[in-house]
Amino acid sequence: MGCDGGTIPKRHELVKAPKKVEKVDKNAELAAQWKYCALSQEKLRRPIVACELGRLFNKDAIIEYLLDKTAERPNTQTVAHIRGIKDIKELNLTDNPEWEGERRNTKGDRYEDFNCGMFICPVVGLEMNGKHRFCYLQTCGCVFSDRALKEIKTDICHKCGDAFKNEDVVVLNGTKEEVEKLREKMEERRTKAKTKKSKKSKAAEAVSTPSESKEATQAPQVDVTEISLQNGGESSQSAVAGSSSSSKGTRSSTSSATKRSVQEMTEKSEVFKSLFTSHSSAKRTKDQTSNWVTHTPYHF
Repeated sequence: MGCDGGTIPKRHELVKAPKKVEKVDKNAELAAQWKYCALSQEKLRRPIVACELGRLFNKDAIIEYLLDKTAERPNTQTVAHIRGIKDIKELNLTDNPEWEGERRNTKGDRYEDFNCGMFICPVVGLEMNGKHRFCYLQTCGCVFSDRALKEIKTDICHKCGDAFKNEDVVVLNGTKEEVEKLREKMEERRTKAKTKKSKKSKAAEAVSTPSESKEATQAPQVDVTEISLQNGGESSQSAVAGSSSSSKGTRSSTSSATKRSVQEMTEKSEVFKSLFTSHSSAKRTKDQTSNWVTHTPYHF
């Protein structure tokens, strides 16, 4: 059947070749990563934040996600590791002076460079458009190109002057291998933070526990001594109080015993009384007193 009227079929009409795999345009992929939010797929606008895995988000979209996690969103897998605002960092970006905005070519009479980025590296001047690797510091949030960090090796931020370590450098929109390494570092930091919190809580509990619990477990022994002086001599009497079942009973018994010993000492001891001016031995006779009035009655 077919081939009527002298028609000659061609090869592509008779043989069905396998379908070609559709390749993703690299420019479109880079634009999606560096110009659009990874969660809401909206264009990036200040304030821009980044997670510990190096993905870029609009801060408004992250706040909405944290307030209502039950709402349906297209890319919830990209923010599954974000638990709160502490897991993101606001970026300190440097504007590109050549960026004129989105509506710079409204008439269509000029060349439009789609690879032009909104931000640049403050040290080298490279545009943040996906063709060059960029990193940010978790300490201050400043963004630099990887070339700037390699050429100028320092422990101080080039833009704000804050100190940082190599562990604080996070690659933005890295490859799958780099994202896996960042995920491992993130899990290590979180485990260390949990251990520190547990140690602090245990130390706080140890300090908050009163010393009375320790005294209640041990049976205290209290020694009470009574000192009495009679007829100008010194005589000592000692009394030992036994252990009681509770700490309150022991404290009350010790206080009462000490009060009694002081009372007996003041009543019976003449030597102790002679130390005070109210005692008869401290009073002066008529010969020692003067007839005139001075500022002190014991003037000689």
